[in-house]
Amino acid sequence: MTHLQIGILGFVFLLLLLSSGMPVAFVMALVGAAGYAYMRTLPSSLYMVSADIFDNFTNYTLSVIPLFVFMGQIAFHSGISRRLFDTTYKWMGHWPGGMAMSTIGACTAFGAICGSGPATAATMASVVLPEMKRYKYDMGLATGAVASGGGLGMMIPPSVVFIVYAILTEQSIGKLFISGILPGLLIAFLFCGTIYIQCKRKPSMGPAGPRFKMTEKLASLGGVAETLILFFAVMGGMFAGFFTPTEAAAVGAGGSLVIAAIQKKLTLRILLQSLRETIRTSCMVIIIVTGAVIFGHFLAITRMPTEIAEGLGALPLPGWAIMGLIILFYLIAGCFVDALALVFLTVPIFYPVVLKLGYDPIWFGVVIVLVTQMGVITPPVGVNAYVVGGMERSVPLQTIFRGCMPFLAALAVAAVLLILIPGIALWLPNMTH
Repeated sequence: MTHLQIGILGFVFLLLLLSSGMPVAFVMALVGAAGYAYMRTLPSSLYMVSADIFDNFTNYTLSVIPLFVFMGQIAFHSGISRRLFDTTYKWMGHWPGGMAMSTIGACTAFGAICGSGPATAATMASVVLPEMKRYKYDMGLATGAVASGGGLGMMIPPSVVFIVYAILTEQSIGKLFISGILPGLLIAFLFCGTIYIQCKRKPSMGPAGPRFKMTEKLASLGGVAETLILFFAVMGGMFAGFFTPTEAAAVGAGGSLVIAAIQKKLTLRILLQSLRETIRTSCMVIIIVTGAVIFGHFLAITRMPTEIAEGLGALPLPGWAIMGLIILFYLIAGCFVDALALVFLTVPIFYPVVLKLGYDPIWFGVVIVLVTQMGVITPPVGVNAYVVGGMERSVPLQTIFRGCMPFLAALAVAAVLLILIPGIALWLPNMTH
């Protein structure tokens, strides 16, 4: 067999093992190590695996993951999410679908201190779904808004997906974080527009709430103060060059502890619970990173990514058409493969294609996060939909997925705009030169 055929066979084995229910990290490590041993020798494969495990678990760059996760956990347990929703509701609640729009606003703000989409969805579900049930919102709209809005936690920095992409492609974490700000705000705007159109056409889906006085609106802004402090401390410090992404993560984690302590929300129970969740999430991500690196070494010696890049680059199609095909692939694959796993599996393959076509790697990072946002709300493995379903068991999963479809259309519009206007993602990072 040729090297390329061995690479394709390895990918087939990987998909078969994934379909059996094996954890994605161990599948990638197993197939990568076996394939490497087949093409080289068993001792060289064992050396490669041991070196990769050691390198990844002692990688200073990866320390940003537990620090940012810890910041989000402390923020959640100290009640920041509730205060964010209360603030956005006072400003947006009087519009048709105002409570659902307020959810999107709160998800956008909470995403600035929590880098995980599912965590953002779970947090906001516990806060807003009881309120939307009380106001007799259509539960498809309500749960769809929470699941889709939770995905904003993946685009608004700091983001775990951006960190993973940066590690896989050796790009700047700071620039990737900054590149997600404008696309994240654009998606939030499109989501609110989607809600407004639905509720304008059928007002019973999302009744308008009471109109609050300007004094009450202004007073509510204190609820976003701690979020703004954390966000500007982290992102402002990186943007100004005061500290590295890892140092920024430490500042954010320390800042969240100080804020929780000042508000007298920092109890021993909250601290231990936050630490447990941080350890669990961080170990999961780092183990997946390690498995992906091992599998990536196997793919590298098969030359499969290079061959695919050369093949796609030689197609008689314009670059935007090839990018459209790549996004379509992610949209379809995201229906069957977990979003984060899909990033690990495909970025090593498609990244050389993007470079060959002349696209900016920072811009492609934003596109990758956008398509993973699509993946977390598409059936049958849309993790955010399952998270919301777990928080609100009275709503059938098919209702949640149905409620996500208009938001999926909004994400498709955002993808088209990103392809047509790359500056949406690149304007802020280019200002840091």
